[in-house]
This record gives sequence, structure tokens and C-alpha cells, in this order.
Amino acid sequence: MQQRVHYFDNAKFVLITLVVFGHFIRSNIEHNEIMLTVYKFIYCFHMPAFILIAGYFSKKVHEKGYFKKVILKFLLPYIIFQVIYSIYYLCIGKYSSWSQFDLLNPQWSLWFLLSLFFWNLLLYFFSKINKWASISLAISISLAVGYVDVINQYLSLSRTFVFFPIFLIGFYLKREHFQYIVQKRFRIISIILGLIILICYYYIPFHYEWLYGSKPYSYFTEDPLRALITRLVIYLLIGLTTIVFLTLVPKKKMFFTHWGERTFYVYLLHGFIIQAFRVSELEIWMDRFDNLVLFAIVSISVTLLLSSKIIQKISQPIIDIRIHSYSK
Repeated sequence: MQQRVHYFDNAKFVLITLVVFGHFIRSNIEHNEIMLTVYKFIYCFHMPAFILIAGYFSKKVHEKGYFKKVILKFLLPYIIFQVIYSIYYLCIGKYSSWSQFDLLNPQWSLWFLLSLFFWNLLLYFFSKINKWASISLAISISLAVGYVDVINQYLSLSRTFVFFPIFLIGFYLKREHFQYIVQKRFRIISIILGLIILICYYYIPFHYEWLYGSKPYSYFTEDPLRALITRLVIYLLIGLTTIVFLTLVPKKKMFFTHWGERTFYVYLLHGFIIQAFRVSELEIWMDRFDNLVLFAIVSISVTLLLSSKIIQKISQPIIDIRIHSYSK
């Protein structure tokens, strides 16, 4: 069995905590500039870093039986949880009838599973051509699809194409690349750069949904050139902020490292808590405090709960179809 690398488990635990945190504060960003700034900042790197790491661990793309593993790892869980979440939405009143169910329109955060499936399929073909040519082609496609309105959230096509270059770059990265950026001499520079980007987000207005990668350009502007430049700038911000984050991730085993082994459980299950929270009186109560620290405490608590062995044991029958391959 391949030995786990503490660095990646550390990164994944922090990232999944930020995913939960971002979903909790989502309701407050419309009226709180500080929360909006923090929201933009973490959305600039938490999923891109996850995607980069996922690409890094997809190097067995040309091994026999790979496509079967991809189906079991990503597509099957997507179908299962798409149905489960739809039933859950009916129960909590988010859906008024079963007619709203659509298997091909991912529920909320389930887009990531569907995109992972497509990324691995695309990777099989892109990895057969020259590295720089494949990355250039992937970026060109991601820029071009923004002009096609039918490529949106449906089948997670927009996110698939927009974030595929990051997945592909992750595939080409080697262990020594990560070892290089975590050197102590880069940490101070990364902290300063991160703070500059955070401050820029506060003073430079742009629609936070650019960071989702799920909408065509026409949703934001009618100026095609401005749209193209904006996406390029977003890519630059994503790249810089992701590097900043990965530079600051500790290499050694930490007290939270072992929780990083079960981030997939948190990702799939935290939506039940978030959606229940959004239709409850608790959200109104927390909104009154409008406090980042309070939301951070709740987010960490939810992440730890869903990372626990008890939750793993309960949910393992439907999640474990692919967890072993994903978490290494």
C-alpha cells in the first residue's frame, strides 16, 4: 500500500473546511463587504487547489481498467447523491414537487463529481499530446466556451471546461514541484502576496460568480473582449492564490492530518447540514451576529463531525465505492 503524504492530507483538510465555511457565509455576502471579500478570496483557491491535487493523483490514466474505476469513483456516487439530495430537498421544502428533479443538472456541490468524471475522460486524450500544447489547448477551449450560452451549469459543462486546465496542470506536476514551493524562503512572500490579493478584492469590484466558472460571458457583460480579459485575470488570480495556499501548507503530520483522509465524506454530506441551516431559524439567528469567527467555529465543528469515524462507518456503504482510490 502506498504511504500517505501528510502534506496533501493537511491541504485537503484545510480546503474542505474552507468549502464548508464558504457555504455557511454565502447568505451574508450580499450585505457584508468584509464577508464578501473573504468569500471571494477563499473561492479563488479552495476548489482550484482541490482540482489541482485531484489532477496530480490521476497519473494512472492509461492503466488497464481506468475508465471502470472512474465510473465507480465519480459517476456512480454522483447519480446516487443526485437522487438522495433531490429527495432531501423535497423533505425540507426546497423542492415543491418531484418534477423538479433533473439527473443531468447537478445539485449544488455535486458538480465536482460530474466534472471529475469528465476531467478524467478528457485527460485520457489530452495526456497523449505534448504537455505545453495540451495545456494551451485546454486554456483556449476554456476561454472560448464562455461565448457559448448553452454551455452553463447543465451537466456541469461550463465548470468542466473552465477548470480543466487546472486539473491538467495538476496531472503534469511532480512531487518535487510541491517540495520546492513549501520551502521556508517562500512563506513570507506568500503571506504578503496573499494579503495584497485579499486587500485588492475589497477595493476592486467584480462579480463573485466569475469564480464559480458556471456561467457564460453573457451573464456578466455584453462586451466580448472585456469578458475574455476578465476570465484571463481570474485565471491569474486563481493561479497566484492557489500557489500562495500550497506554499503555506505544512509538510509534517499535524493534529488535523488524519481528518484530511476523509474529506470526500465531508464534501458529499455537508450539503445536508447547509441546506437544512438555510431553511431554519438558526440561519436568521446567526445572521444577526454577522460574525466571521462564529461562522468559522461552526464550519470547523461541522467538518470535524463529518470527518469522524462514526460518520464514516454510517455512510461508508454508499460512499466507499470509490473512497480508497480517491484518498491516496
